[in-house]
Amino acid sequence: MSEVKIDAAYLSANPLPDHDGSGDKHSRGRVLIIAGSVEVPGAALLAGLGALRSGAGVLQIATCESNACHLGMAMPEARIIGCRETCTGEIDPSNSVRLVDLAKEADAVLMGPGLIDEAPIAELRAELIGGATRPAFVLDASAFTSLRTSHGVAAPPGRTTIVTPHSGEMATFLRMDKKEIDTDPIAAALSAARMLDAVVAMKGGRTHVVSPEGEELCFEQGPIALGTSGSGDVLAGIIAGLAARGAPPLVATAWGVYLHGEAGRRWVKRNGQLGLLAREIPADIPRLMQSVGGLSVQSPGGGDL
Repeated sequence: MSEVKIDAAYLSANPLPDHDGSGDKHSRGRVLIIAGSVEVPGAALLAGLGALRSGAGVLQIATCESNACHLGMAMPEARIIGCRETCTGEIDPSNSVRLVDLAKEADAVLMGPGLIDEAPIAELRAELIGGATRPAFVLDASAFTSLRTSHGVAAPPGRTTIVTPHSGEMATFLRMDKKEIDTDPIAAALSAARMLDAVVAMKGGRTHVVSPEGEELCFEQGPIALGTSGSGDVLAGIIAGLAARGAPPLVATAWGVYLHGEAGRRWVKRNGQLGLLAREIPADIPRLMQSVGGLSVQSPGGGDL
């Protein structure tokens, strides 16, 4: 199957859910983000910005209790859930009962940004996926790599799942050399997609999006400036926000990759090739969604703005 380019034509043919002026914030979806260790607290903020800028209506962030107050001040739009921490500064799996309850009410759950230690995140991920059947799951970083265990692959059974690895994380998951992944990223993405029954966004200079059914999409215009700390956290948040709004997994992922990449490209046109901060990416997302027809904006009286 030949790859299809993710461009304005593809997105116009595969639009996002349309939200008219009659709905409230709950009609645009609830996102639960589980992110941010003591060492990497800002990842939760970056993912949250991506989720809200992509149009999600309600945002909840579960993070280490050491970070919770600071995160709440930095992101007053979100409800912040402070979680007990492990001795290494990660979210402790003992929080699972509370987080499962929150996940049951969510439309999308993003796990992984800023979380480093695979052992506690694997335990927590298993509890969440086993206990919450409603949301779409977006698994990033260690939440993705921890799916490969000493006993095989912990495929999320019957769950809507999207994973967002770069080549190093994919190499860890497939137990291959990173050079092999870089040589044939499509084959690696397709292998993971079938193993997990998940949509895969294989991040890189060219980002490949594949489905378990073998659909292959590609975004080729991401600038080098997007290769910066925190950029992937923003992308995962954008995808989670779009999934919460009701976009199917492949559509949410394709749109997320496009919006993220195009926002980076526009930043480069304004500022130069290097120096992009991840926190600057989300600002262009609403305008980009509108420009390719993905979001209908109406005035209170019903007329288009």
